[in-house]
Amino acid sequence: MSLARRLSVVVARLYAYVYLRGFRVWSTYRTQMALNVVSWVLPVFTYYFTGTALGARIVSGAFRMRPQEYTPFVVIGLAFQGYVSSVITTISGRMRNEQLMGTIEYYLMTQSGVLGMLIYSTLWGFIMNSISMAVTLAIGYGLGVRYAASGLPAAVIIVAELLTATVGISMVAGGVVMITKQGNPVAFFFSTVTTLIAGTVFPVSVLPAWLRYVSYAVPLTPALQGLRLSLLDGVGVGGVLWYILVLLAYDAVLLPLGVVVYTYGFNRARRDGTLSEY
Repeated sequence: MSLARRLSVVVARLYAYVYLRGFRVWSTYRTQMALNVVSWVLPVFTYYFTGTALGARIVSGAFRMRPQEYTPFVVIGLAFQGYVSSVITTISGRMRNEQLMGTIEYYLMTQSGVLGMLIYSTLWGFIMNSISMAVTLAIGYGLGVRYAASGLPAAVIIVAELLTATVGISMVAGGVVMITKQGNPVAFFFSTVTTLIAGTVFPVSVLPAWLRYVSYAVPLTPALQGLRLSLLDGVGVGGVLWYILVLLAYDAVLLPLGVVVYTYGFNRARRDGTLSEY
């Protein structure tokens, strides 16, 4: 197949998956659109008022930061924790939807293959997650949070590494749901528990010592620390090099692990004849 032909196939698939099946379907359900926007906006204001008004004494005492420092802290945490938790559930959620609609077996007969189907069918989810992150950061700016342009290159590197590690975790979750059908401990842990232990809305330093060690089992913890330094303090690549190297180690482990677990789960379900069961 020529290069031009390959490009036309890719563009056609992007149009079908992202626009027709993604945006057109999402924009049809106006109530769901409104609820999506509210779910992006409301948490930022909730923690803003908690930190600046209702919980100012807690923020100053337990967290050892001024109330005006808490809003930038929590905006970065909410933006990227929400992004990570949504990405993690995107693949397993897509697999679940295809099972419920009875269309997952049809994908196997297409030229995209198992991994191709995975990539194309989750693109819209990634786009929605990116919009959610951008909206959260924009609301933070409206509340007085100022981002340092000098730290943008470092932040881009950290986000790319965090996304790579998160895709690996998401693929693990997708492989698990092919076997368990209902109940996914991987997606639950990384999308829910990380709010508590990864330093999303309060510093990791206030956690018990043993839980602090557990918090570093997830890539979001060092990523948030590096992102706060780069986006809020303007620290360059050299200043966050340690976090970049740590995330690189996460990528080297989680992405291959994700491919292995996802492929195993898919092949096992197909071998056992349970691919479309839910």
